[in-house]
Amino acid sequence: MAKSKETFGKKEKEKKRLKDRQDKAEKMQKRNAEAKKGKSLEEMMAYIDENGNLSSTPMDPKKKKVFRQEDMQIKVLKQEEIEQQDTTRTGAVAFFNHEKGFGFINDLQSGERIFVHATQLTEEVQEGDKVSFEIEMGPKGPSAFRVKRTA
Repeated sequence: MAKSKETFGKKEKEKKRLKDRQDKAEKMQKRNAEAKKGKSLEEMMAYIDENGNLSSTPMDPKKKKVFRQEDMQIKVLKQEEIEQQDTTRTGAVAFFNHEKGFGFINDLQSGERIFVHATQLTEEVQEGDKVSFEIEMGPKGPSAFRVKRTA
């Protein structure tokens, strides 16, 4: 008699494949059985209350506000001229590295540390010097420019 061409390993793989197929079919049937049917129209509705917030309940008609189109104004208001304030501040040099060309100034008004680059100095400064400067927003935060040493 001839030997069977199916080895033990092949039989085990086939059993495992059939078991996986059955498990998958059972899971699919279970999902289909537990699946929720579509919601009713009333459950899907969303309402907006008198403050413009989404709500699951309809708005009270007594709280409804009526706007007339004639009363609405859609335009850009002209910006009033902003008075030029004195933007010069004073502070003390807390740290300055001449080799790298940057340092920090402690602002006397706000108490924050402000970055200063050597290109923004009008004259050379040392740590502890009193300076006057202006602030502009740099890429990483406020930085000082037009830095002058004061007496």
